[in-house]
Order: sequence, then C-alpha cells, then structure tokens
Amino acid sequence: MTTTQDTTAAGFDTLGLAKPLLDALAEVGYETPSPIQAACIPVLLAGNDLLGEAQTGTGKTAAFSLPLLQKIDLARAVPQALILTPTRELAIQVAEALQKYAHHMPGFHVLPIYGGQSMVVQLRALSRGTHVIVGTPGRVMDHLERKSLALNNLRMLVLDEADEMLRMGFIDDVKWILEHTPAERQTALFSATMPDVIRRVAHEHLREPKEIKIRSATSTVVTTSQSYCQTHSGQKLEALTRILEVEDDFDAAIVFVRTKTATVELADKLEARGYSVAALNGDLTQGLREQVIERLKAGTIDIVVATDVAARGLDVARVSHVINYDVPYDTEAYVHRIGRTGRAGRAGRAILFLAPREMYMLKLIERATKQKITAITMPTPGEVANRRVAQFTQQVVDIIKGEKLDFFFDVVRRMESEQDIAAREIAAALAWLATRERPLQMPGANDHAPRDAASASATAPVAVAVPRSGNPGTQSAPAPTFARDTERKPARASTKPPESHPDAEPRRERPAKEGRSDTPVRQRTFAPGTLARYRIEIGRNQGVLPKEIVGAIANEAGIAGKDIGQINLFDDYSSVELPSNLPPDLMDVLRRIRVRQFAFKARVMEPGEFVDTRPPRRAPPAGKKPDWKKPAGAKPEWKKRER
Repeated sequence: MTTTQDTTAAGFDTLGLAKPLLDALAEVGYETPSPIQAACIPVLLAGNDLLGEAQTGTGKTAAFSLPLLQKIDLARAVPQALILTPTRELAIQVAEALQKYAHHMPGFHVLPIYGGQSMVVQLRALSRGTHVIVGTPGRVMDHLERKSLALNNLRMLVLDEADEMLRMGFIDDVKWILEHTPAERQTALFSATMPDVIRRVAHEHLREPKEIKIRSATSTVVTTSQSYCQTHSGQKLEALTRILEVEDDFDAAIVFVRTKTATVELADKLEARGYSVAALNGDLTQGLREQVIERLKAGTIDIVVATDVAARGLDVARVSHVINYDVPYDTEAYVHRIGRTGRAGRAGRAILFLAPREMYMLKLIERATKQKITAITMPTPGEVANRRVAQFTQQVVDIIKGEKLDFFFDVVRRMESEQDIAAREIAAALAWLATRERPLQMPGANDHAPRDAASASATAPVAVAVPRSGNPGTQSAPAPTFARDTERKPARASTKPPESHPDAEPRRERPAKEGRSDTPVRQRTFAPGTLARYRIEIGRNQGVLPKEIVGAIANEAGIAGKDIGQINLFDDYSSVELPSNLPPDLMDVLRRIRVRQFAFKARVMEPGEFVDTRPPRRAPPAGKKPDWKKPAGAKPEWKKRER
C-alpha cells in the first residue's frame, strides 16, 4: 500500500511515459504532474491494480488515461480498455481528454457510450472498431446483453468516481459488468471517498491493489474562496442577483439547486431579470444537455442552474463562481459542487446560501473542507448602484478613448442650437435612452448612489445598466426627470408660459420654448379615424395573452385602450389594430416593448398579409338588414347565437 500527501515529480518525462504522450502534454501546457498523477502513473505502467482516493478535480483523468494509452495496441481496433463513469457528461469529458492525449497516436479511436444517445449510432461506431470504451454502467450493460460489445480482449478497466456510482445506485450494475470482464485484466478504481461498500468491491475484484491516497482533502478548494450568506428563502433570489452584480471577476456561474423543477423555475426567474441562463437537469435529452454545456463554454450563456447529478463531471474553464442556492444534503456533495470551479490551480469563488435553520451545516462543511467560510451580507441597492455606475463610467471612458466621435459631436451641436437644449441634458437623455432596457439604478438606491461634481447638478441620478459579461441589469427604472424652471405643459395648454415647479432646481437662465414638453407625454391622443393592423413578433408559442399585449401598449406607448382595436393571436406572431400613421418615435417604442422577455418588433402589416381565421358570422336573411337599433339592454342576435 502506498500513501502519498504531496508527491510531485520534476516533470512528466520522469514517469516513464512514451514520447507521443509527452509531446501531447507539452502541447496542452502540462508541465508538472499533480500529486495523484505522480503517484499513480508509475504504478499503472508497472501493471499493478490500483485503488486511488482523491478529491474531484485533482487530475485523476490524466492519472489513468496516460498509462492506459501507452498500453494500447493501435494495430488492433478492438476494445482494449473500458472506463466506467457515473454520468454522461463525465464520459464525454474523459473521452475528450483521451483524444487530446492521443493526438500523436494516429489511428486511435475512443468511443463514449451512454444513455440518451442513439443506439444505432453507437452500434455503427462499435462495428467500425474502437480501442477504448468510455461509458455509463447502464448503457454498457445494454451492449453487453445485445452482444454488440465484446470485452474478451480487455486489458484495462477503470472505475472513475466509484463513490458517486454508489450514491446513484449503480454499484450492482458495476459488479455485474466486472463479472463479465476477463479475470487477467488490470483494474484501477478511483473514488473521492472510500466507504465500506467500495472497499469490499475493490477487495473482491482487484488483485493486490496498490493504494494511493492523497491526504490533502482541501486539494480542490485551496484556490477557491468560500463565503456564505445567511438569508431567508424569500430573499434568496434578490440576494443572488445582487451578489452577481457586485462580485469581482465574474465570468460564468453554476447555481446548484436540489430538484429538477427548481432548475427550471430559477432559470426562468433569472432570465426574466435579464441574465443569459439555462437549466441543466436529468429531464433534458442528451442533445440538449450537450448544447447547454457547449453554450456555457462558448460564452453565449453565463449561468447554468443545475442539480448535483446533472452537473457531475462538468468542467468548463470559464466557470468562476459556484453558487449553492440550495444547501447540499451532505458535505461530500458540497465538495463536489465547488470542485466545478477553482480546478487545476485556477482561482474560483464559492458562495453558500443558508437559512437560519440550516446554519448547523456550516460547521460540518468547514470541518470537511478544513477551511473557514467567511460571512457576507446581501449587497444594498446603493452598493449595486455604485458598481453599475462604475462599470458604465468605464464604458463611456473606453468609448471616448477608442472611438471616433466627430460625427456625433456635430449631432449634439445641432441639437443644442436647433432644439435649445443644454449639452448635459442631451448626454443624460442619451444615457437613459441607450440603457432603458438595462437600467443601472435599483429602487432604493437614490440615497446611496454616488454623486460627484458632475452628477450633483442633476436633480435625479440617471438609471443605466451596464451588465457584466453581457448580462443586463436586474431591475427596470423610470426615465430620468430633469428639473427645469418650468413645468411640462399639458397637450392642450394655452401658450402662456407655465409657472415654475416648486421643487425644481433651475438648470439654466434662458426661458423654455413654448410648446416643448420636458418629458415624454404619457397618454397619447388620436383623432377619430381608421385603424391599421400591426404585426408583433410574439404569439401563442410564447404564452402571451391579449390582456398582456393591451397592458404593454397602454403602459409603455401611452395608447389608450379605446384606441386599441382587434387582437389576433397566432403561433409565432400576433396582429393588433392601432391608429394608422403612428409617428416614428411611437413606432420606435412599439418595436422595443417587451412582453415575457420577447420584444414586440412591431411593424405595419402589408396589404393581404393578414388572413382572418375566425369563422364567418351568419348573414342575415336576404333582403333584410340587421336591426342594430335595439332597445337599451337588448343583445345583438349574433351574440345570442354565440352563447
């Protein structure tokens, strides 16, 4: 039995690896083996069975993959090695690692097999021949029972994350597979913990194994900063969004919850607040699961809400934060969760949400990780506003330094002279306009927002959102109100200049122009006339209701309900009747209105584009005109028939 704590080697070239493998390691940037690699590689190259105990993220994959590849006979395209993993994601990750390490081994083939992938595809790949199989226990059993997978040429078997396979109920399947492998095979078993059941399996199926144990239980968390936030369940969503706003070096996050349903619910709530997020749970098809992981790697989403099982084996370099939204059931799950960040020496951040009744878990987790977990509090609205202001300021500075703005200088000068507006008012209005859907300021932040010499002159801070990594802000804010020496005049007011607002702070001495409002008119008025039909890009597939369309148009565009005509819902779009010849500024508002996070993108429908799919009303008898002048209270005949 061999026990190691911090065993390291001068380099991989001291471990007896072949040159093609050393070249591949050099290309991917590996210089010094980790403790588990330095201890395991010589043992496996010597042909010994191995029982390895080390936490996730310590480099176990390379520890067994490199010796395995060195023993492969490339001339024989038959399964010579089998690697069992608890999840599909880990199987894919291990297969990708093998392909990477075998870059200079021409003709090498590795095949991942797992549930959720087409059996036909796997059968075709098996028939073509492969050197290494990486699979989940259930799908490997399926192929063994079908006789589509033969293990009579197996030279090496690896059980990766055996304790997780035990937790997921696969241990009996693993035993069944072991009984269908050649007795003379070499076996390596790796596990983060070594419960009695795993040890019994090792003693039954391994031949005098060398035991490698990395004692440093904190090997996966030494580079991960850990904090906890005590909060009630009703505050967790708000706490999560505020923490994401103020966290330094945020790139991407995995948010852990306990149930499949919770992944979808929380992902929907975060998406409604403007974050690019996706749910990851066992109910997704394998294609969708792989798509989520690829999107996270590519940066098209920044947050994945996942269960423990779904995120098993997920290794994405840009994951900077792990959020334990729901406290894990045990300390092992916590260690596995935070192992998704801070891997391979990278810095990471782990945040744990705890309700008062869950505080007992804190001591257990600290004992398991041998690290003190520091307390943090939910950021205040003012702190979030400060962060957004700083980010917005930096964006403006970068644009001024890096972009040519001569054309826009001329635009601003024309607006000053033609519209009689001060430059700082134009700048503030443009800032609000550019960020109206990504507001910076949160409700309640007014008393805390920074006010320097430039901002102190405005009576209200401008609300602008500057998201990190493309994420929009979390709240919606009203348009800024600029205090002037006059009130806004009503639409039908006389030409006499209005009196000054009692709370207004004079911004300039020259009088305001007659007929010019200081803020947009909230309620639009239209002369009686014809209605035009407009198309909006949201329909039944998005779950929209007619009342939501009416409410959005009335509230955002200021069009009264009496001026909104017929609404027709279709699968991918809807049509709504509105006053014809709407002004350009109002059309711009209609294009940007959002319902259920989908933009209207309104436009006037072309003649003949709309087809009314409603059944026609029954025509009155020939020669008889419908009597529309019914006594008060009487209902039209067609409505009676509808009933």
